[in-house]
Amino acid sequence: MIRFLWFLLLCTSSTAFAQNSLGNLTVEKIMRDPKWMGSSPGNVGWSPDSKYLYFNWNPENAPGDSLYYITKDNRTPVKATYQQRQEMRAANRRVYNAKRNAYVYATDGDIFYTNIATGKTMRIVETTETEYSPQFSFNDSKIVYTRSQNLYAWDIGTGQTTQLTRIQTGSAGNKNNKEKSDSDNEQEKWLRNDQLAYFEVLRDRKEAKDAREAYAKALPKEKELRQIGIGDKFLQNLDISYDGRFISYRLFKSAQGNKGTIVPSYVTESGFTTDIPARTKVGELQGSSELFVYDRQNDSLYTLSADSLPGIKDLPDYVKDYPAQLAERTKKAANRSVDFASAIWSPDGNYLLTDIRSKDNKDRWLAVWNAGTGEFKPMNRQRDEAWIGGPGSYNRGWINNETAWFQSEASGYSHIYSLNARTGTVKAITSGNYEIQDADLSADKKYFHYTSNEVHPGEKHFYRLPVAGGKAERLTKMEGSNVVFLSPDEKTMAILYSYSNKPTELYLQDAAASKTAMQVTGKAQSPEFRSYAWRDPEVTSFKARDGADVYARIYKPTTPDPHKPAVIFVHGAGYLQNAHKWWSSYFREYMFHNLLADAGYYVMDIDYRGSAGYGRDWRTGIYRHMGGKDLTDNEDAAAYLVKNFGVDKNRIGVYGGSYGGFITLMGMFTSPDVFAAGAALRPVTDWANYNHGYTSNILNEPFTDSLAYRRSSPYYFAEGLKGNLLICHGMVDVNVHFQDAVKLSQRLIELHKDNWELAGYPMEDHGFIEPSSWTDEYKRIFKLFETVLKK
Repeated sequence: MIRFLWFLLLCTSSTAFAQNSLGNLTVEKIMRDPKWMGSSPGNVGWSPDSKYLYFNWNPENAPGDSLYYITKDNRTPVKATYQQRQEMRAANRRVYNAKRNAYVYATDGDIFYTNIATGKTMRIVETTETEYSPQFSFNDSKIVYTRSQNLYAWDIGTGQTTQLTRIQTGSAGNKNNKEKSDSDNEQEKWLRNDQLAYFEVLRDRKEAKDAREAYAKALPKEKELRQIGIGDKFLQNLDISYDGRFISYRLFKSAQGNKGTIVPSYVTESGFTTDIPARTKVGELQGSSELFVYDRQNDSLYTLSADSLPGIKDLPDYVKDYPAQLAERTKKAANRSVDFASAIWSPDGNYLLTDIRSKDNKDRWLAVWNAGTGEFKPMNRQRDEAWIGGPGSYNRGWINNETAWFQSEASGYSHIYSLNARTGTVKAITSGNYEIQDADLSADKKYFHYTSNEVHPGEKHFYRLPVAGGKAERLTKMEGSNVVFLSPDEKTMAILYSYSNKPTELYLQDAAASKTAMQVTGKAQSPEFRSYAWRDPEVTSFKARDGADVYARIYKPTTPDPHKPAVIFVHGAGYLQNAHKWWSSYFREYMFHNLLADAGYYVMDIDYRGSAGYGRDWRTGIYRHMGGKDLTDNEDAAAYLVKNFGVDKNRIGVYGGSYGGFITLMGMFTSPDVFAAGAALRPVTDWANYNHGYTSNILNEPFTDSLAYRRSSPYYFAEGLKGNLLICHGMVDVNVHFQDAVKLSQRLIELHKDNWELAGYPMEDHGFIEPSSWTDEYKRIFKLFETVLKK
């Protein structure tokens, strides 16, 4: 086992720190350009005929990845030609017809049609305008696409193009109102009559004009397209039913009056400070959306209203903590604002399945518009007093003409359900204490293909299941993560596979449980990377103080330092987990944890409350109190290390980035006797500074739920700092703004705290890019732990 040189522990000079190493493993090596590790494949895709498998790869350590391909018969990767790269770029956007013997796609602003049987591709439009979103309609006889926010149809048989809609900004003109030629001004009427009375030529010309207009009016006319005005709103999700009769679209109106933020950039080519326009803050005004259906046959326009949705007036439970607000909102009894998230036509065009979300994200409704009756009927309501979410929550589609499918956390875990559009009957297709993380229908709509963590929360496997439910067939066997890309003919699986200490490689396997996956690539680990025995961290679980099982990864030192120090790493948020059996997206941190273990530390990172992979209750465990159960889970991890490995309870450090930086601050401020040292990287210090989409789900809004923000923001607890704190933050961070670090710094200054430091990185955003910045940051983290936890 590689050992540290003991004098490294005494280094105070940054130069000496940079030069001395942990054998061949150094902070500099870990944090430099990751290409030294090797090259993993990515961006996998199949050719339409399932004969070629394409992927990005960089086995030559070039400045960037190149496109490679293999075939089923020749699995030696070959670099793709320019023509193949263009074809693959287009193939990623293909849309098939019902028989799957043809497909369309848009590229470079034009539309292309491919007949699979003949292998011929033709460009059906070539204009200076941009055409996009092609699809098959009119029972596969025409290709419908969008141009300048209107739909056009190209007839496959005749080549004729027809405009289907006449949508325009502003108000719609009324074709029944003839523009007036006469003024209401009496003087002008008299003058016109006087002219006609005394000029014979004028009378003759007027009589001829009137005769021409009368004749033209008597002629049979072609039906005009209805003019639909959308005012100052944005047209979105323009779609057409498969039979070509109905058109659905969404109108969105942006909220006015929101104030944006700016991020100053100090190090620039010009030498002047420039401002980067950035997002607004949580609590911003929200836009509104409406959903419409246009019946081309009957020239009828339907507005799909949310007024009939069950519970549309229901208030969230948290309002009970604010009696005055509760009384005011109860008296007002207004409908909550909603967002029409999506609308999908049934295969025969008889039903439109809509997914509607309340703006406060406490409710999700599935509703169906019936083309036969014109009725818009709610079918399913999902209520979550925290917030609607979970993996696959936007996955949905049609199994047949009247049966739709969707994913939901109704049972507490994300699973697949069916919905009968005629009867409203909802049926669970899958069930159990595990998550369906992604799902889709087979081409013939007889099977679901899905990825789940049924085997273990830290594993991903691929399954095939009949649409009626029953026993699922597990198609992958390798322990770890199996991310599957199924070929168009659904006979072969391309698998991006990784394990805890093995970066991602590409495998190929026939789509059957009895078959074995064969490795295709083998360059993810360079000889230099292989020269070190990277640990396979133990994935285990422990009991939290409330009895919940918390999953964790533990890195154990071969020779523990006599002081028995430990470090807890806190992963970032969104919806993420890190206590798993695959190659982590935190690969730098993984390698740093190996370095720490070699230096005698026990290292642990956990999937605290709010992490992905463990169902609804775990996901929403941080609702209205970030820094609550998510922090106590990390405190319980510290107690676990003390009890099971003899770690000194006074020598435990904590670090993490983004949400991990936030938890580090909360730990250092509110649990100062648990953590002796902490490194908070790009942390949120005041949640009122963060964005709306993420924060309002968890903490509601500052002006409606101030209690949640007060107990969740480290800014308010800075007086509790006892241990040594390092704050590192990119100064051009457009996600968590550097303002957060500045505000906390001023707070610590005013509190007369002197055991902290702030390292600002003038040219770094939220995720660092420059190896020099990564190196500087992690040298500071390591020095902090060495200085404090081993003193």
